[in-house]
This record gives sequence, structure tokens and C-alpha cells, in this order.
Amino acid sequence: MITNKTIFITGGAGFIANTLIKHYINDNKIVVYDNFHRDTLSNSDVAKHTNLTIVKGDVLDLVALTNAMKGADIVIHAAGIAGIDTVIKNPVRTMQVNMIGTANALEAAHVNNITERFIDFSTSEVFGSMAFKSSETDQTVSGSAGEARWTYAVSKLAGEHLAHAYFKQYQLPVVTVRPFNVYGPGQTGEGAIQIFIKKALKNEDIHIDGDGSQIRAWCFVDDFVDCLIRCVENPKAIGESFNIGNSRAVITILGLAQLVCRVLKSDSKILFDPPLSADIAIRIPSVEKTKEVLDFKAKVDLEEGVLRTSEYMKTL
Repeated sequence: MITNKTIFITGGAGFIANTLIKHYINDNKIVVYDNFHRDTLSNSDVAKHTNLTIVKGDVLDLVALTNAMKGADIVIHAAGIAGIDTVIKNPVRTMQVNMIGTANALEAAHVNNITERFIDFSTSEVFGSMAFKSSETDQTVSGSAGEARWTYAVSKLAGEHLAHAYFKQYQLPVVTVRPFNVYGPGQTGEGAIQIFIKKALKNEDIHIDGDGSQIRAWCFVDDFVDCLIRCVENPKAIGESFNIGNSRAVITILGLAQLVCRVLKSDSKILFDPPLSADIAIRIPSVEKTKEVLDFKAKVDLEEGVLRTSEYMKTL
């Protein structure tokens, strides 16, 4: 457990960062740097904590980012554009924020001589449309140029390559994490589980893109953050990439919708819409490396995670 450190978090108003902040805030100073495009923080129970400093800023502003990062020991770079709808609507901004924003965060960390840890958020989408038990050393795939779906994956993959270049060239203590379908209380945006739960709680129709045969492995946010903490604190993590997910919580999208309705005793009807562009058929991580290097294993099964998420959503 780390104490008396200054932890600088880009995208710190987001839902994963919020869960991480709760873990560290009593014994460390937290600086959140965010443009508040998505905001889980303001209504969180840590929003008024004396150890929290909020800097409203954009990762595309290198000077502001570098100044805000002064004095930090650990950097968590969680800022980024995510969600397939946003990516398709705003491909230019997606590329800019995910590539230039990451380049700026790395350069700011280098200038500020961050010596303890720089956590870079990549994505499981770097494995392409068929990611079955993908390990960290599997080939990454960028998809065809011009296909909107891959704008996000390419931008994140570029950031990941740059992060490891900073590790090799400047010894910046980089760790890359690739989240596999993280969900849970506080999630904002477009995640399937939270959309399904929202609809199921109101007995509204649940819409599925395509035939619902797409397969995903779902990781509850507390499990993800448990592994993230190990990436921050375990020296063996430096210079490595980690797939973080729950390889037991595997289900089709149709099966997920049915599970949500069953667990929440909902009367929602499940309807099928045309498929999204270049949808990903299967995405399941190999979790061997996180187990071997970080002694991490996800604990929360899907039904429990859905129930805990729904309890939170009822309070909104």
C-alpha cells in the first residue's frame, strides 16, 4: 500500500479513475486533470475530500498538462475518447485525443521526471475482430484503413507503442493496461451492461446490434482496479503490458441481455437492430500473465456484478 505520494490522474473524473481514487485518497494526494466531458467524480463521495485537487484541463494542451503534473510521483493516464458511437461521430477528435493526448502525457511525465510509475490505458480492441484468449504477446491488428471501427484501436495502439518507446529510450516507468469490457457502478457513456440494466429497471425494450452472437468477457470495476493497483505498486509490472479482464464471465450479448432481465426480474423485450460497423465477434483475454506476474484473479461473477451495478443505478 502506497502512502504520502502525489498521484496525477488524467481523465480522473471518469468511472474507473473514480474507483481508484477511493482506494488511495485517504493516504495520498490526488490531482485530477480532466475536461469533465464525462463526470463520475462530481457526485462521488470523494468529490470534497481534502486530499483531492481538481484541475480542469485538456490533454491536448501540453503546457497546461506539464504544469499541472509538477510534483507528481505517479501518473495514471486514463484520459481518452471511447465508445463506438463517439468514435464514429468524431474520428478526428478520437485520433487527436488518444494519440496526441498520450504523447503529451508521456512528454509531461518525462519533463517532470516521473520516477515511480506511468500507467497508460490502451484497449483490448488492439487484438482485432477475433480475440480469443488473447495473450499480451499476441499480434495486434489495426483493421482496414478508413473503417471507423478501427480509428479507436489504432489511436490506442499508437499510444501504447509510444509509451514503450519512452520506457526504452528514457526509462520512464511505463505500464500499459488493456481493459476487457469493464463495467460497474459509476459508469458513464455507452457500455452495454449499463444500457441493458437502465432499460431493464424501467421494463423498456432492450436493443441489440446484430444477432447478439458477439461474445464478450465482462470485468467488474472493483476487480479491474484491484489489478490496476498491482500495476502501480508491483515493480515487476514496469515495462510490461497487461490484459485485464475476467475470463470466467464470458457470455454472448444476447445472453447478457437475457441474464440482466432474469436477474432484475424485468419484463423488457429484447429487439434486434442492424449490426454496427465492423463489430468484434469475440473478445476474451488470456489472464495468465496477470496471474503469474501480479498474482491477480478476478473475483466478481457476472450476476453479482449486474446486481451491484443495478443497486447503484437505482440511486441515480
